[in-house]
Amino acid sequence: MSRGIRYPFPDLHKTGDEELNWLYFYSFIVAIFVFEVSFITFAWFFVLRREMRPSEMWAAEEGYRMMTSHFRRYSYRELVEATRKFRVELGRGSSGTVYKGVLEDERPVAVKKLENVSRGKEEFQAELSVIGRIYHMNLARIWGFCSEGSHRLLVCEYVENGSLANILFNDQKTVVLDWKQRFNIALGVAKGLAYLHHECLEWVIHCGVKPENILLDTNFEPKITDFGLAKLLNRGGATQNLSQVRGTIGYIAPEWVSSLPITAKVDVYSYGVVLLELLSGTRVSEMAVGSGAEVHSMLQKLVRVLADKLGGHEESSINEFVDPELGGRFSYVQARTMIKLAVSCLQEDRNKRPTMESVVQTLLPFDEASS
Repeated sequence: MSRGIRYPFPDLHKTGDEELNWLYFYSFIVAIFVFEVSFITFAWFFVLRREMRPSEMWAAEEGYRMMTSHFRRYSYRELVEATRKFRVELGRGSSGTVYKGVLEDERPVAVKKLENVSRGKEEFQAELSVIGRIYHMNLARIWGFCSEGSHRLLVCEYVENGSLANILFNDQKTVVLDWKQRFNIALGVAKGLAYLHHECLEWVIHCGVKPENILLDTNFEPKITDFGLAKLLNRGGATQNLSQVRGTIGYIAPEWVSSLPITAKVDVYSYGVVLLELLSGTRVSEMAVGSGAEVHSMLQKLVRVLADKLGGHEESSINEFVDPELGGRFSYVQARTMIKLAVSCLQEDRNKRPTMESVVQTLLPFDEASS
């Protein structure tokens, strides 16, 4: 006759079983409690969300997004102190003025103060909608913002050497960019724009590509700034009509005047103008005195002349256009490639212009060959 298993300490074993049963019971109770709390919290959030006005919902969602991003919200008083009451002006643009500041952690910053409140608020929100998703070495970083009362400000990284315009078109010529620096700037700006056009979660059109919006750090690495005119495109490829947005004479693509839907090709056109200015060291718009139409006409004439020069094989045809400040110290192959790209970027028919992605692919082999 078989006997059951006999434990050496039956009383102790019995107590262990009871403790195990109580453990299961308590675990079940805790699980029910957690489920009920989660359900009540979700239901409360759902009811609250339905009762919130759209503006309040936007503020709540924007606030959460900001908390989970790299932004910091600054008070207006903090930025007044950081800029010493907006004492040192770094530059002035269509959407506001930029001042130099120093934060409490002694980090230098550029504070962009949007002065036109009615229009500035829209630009401010447009910038906020993109900068949280963007990071690239050739795009200026945005460290934070201020949205207090009627004040709208952006806190940006301070880029030491200022804008390309200040260096390239400065009559004093305290700094002359050498050829390697110019080519690197052309490539870096192309990379930054290619990132905006092709690699962001949403397509971004800058709408303000010009030397004033290209900053240079201590190594003369370019950083594109000022997204006040930036507009987003859905991945589906739909375009937006941005004819209300004002550009700068000399950098405006012809479709602005025609009131056609604006695409990323307007940035390609502006980039072509910047290429010519990097090559020649001269602001293209200064070659013609008059209205925007006359500047555009002159630019198209210049494009035709350069296209003819590309048809020849004499180096003198290229030498005539390159900045004499370089004293002939430049790469003929790279210069010819940049001129060829500029001509293609400045085509009046936007469908004939390259994408910024293809511009990068054209320049990269020449950069690798020179390194």
